[in-house]
Amino acid sequence: MKIKGCKVIIRSKKAADVENDYRWQTDPELSALDAMIPTTMSYSDFYREYIRWLKHPYYGRITFGVDTPEGKHIGNCVYYNIDEVKNEAEIGLMIGDRDYWSKGYGADIISTLIEYIFHKTKFKRVYLKTLEDNFHAQRCFKKCGLTPCGYREQDGYKFLLMDMSLDRWRELWNQNKQD
Repeated sequence: MKIKGCKVIIRSKKAADVENDYRWQTDPELSALDAMIPTTMSYSDFYREYIRWLKHPYYGRITFGVDTPEGKHIGNCVYYNIDEVKNEAEIGLMIGDRDYWSKGYGADIISTLIEYIFHKTKFKRVYLKTLEDNFHAQRCFKKCGLTPCGYREQDGYKFLLMDMSLDRWRELWNQNKQD
């Protein structure tokens, strides 16, 4: 499966992603931006778990690789915490390749993922959480039409919550078509 954005292609995860994903998940700076502790697992253990996960994905979590149009794997995006009663899911992204930071790739990933979700699922809302002091990410998410909707403290971190309803997305979609 491939979903084309303006700057990226969102696609199914594959075994060839394992080296980048390991490098990114062991990177302290990237982990800090995700409010995570870097993985300390050996590469061989990580590889074994990764292949197992590809064969048997986690229920309620849909993870994608993100490539440039030339096929370079630069990051990942996901929707998870799927709630079929409320018809909503949490979304997230990680651009591991720093050469693609601050160049509009994050906004394209989020916009493309949201468009896919609202076209292909029954969800009526998507939301995310970002560190309260990650103003760069917050600007990106606001650019995509997400709006602040609250705060949360979790595991010693303070997060800003942001969301977008299906109705809001339709409004933005129609507005963009007229521009």
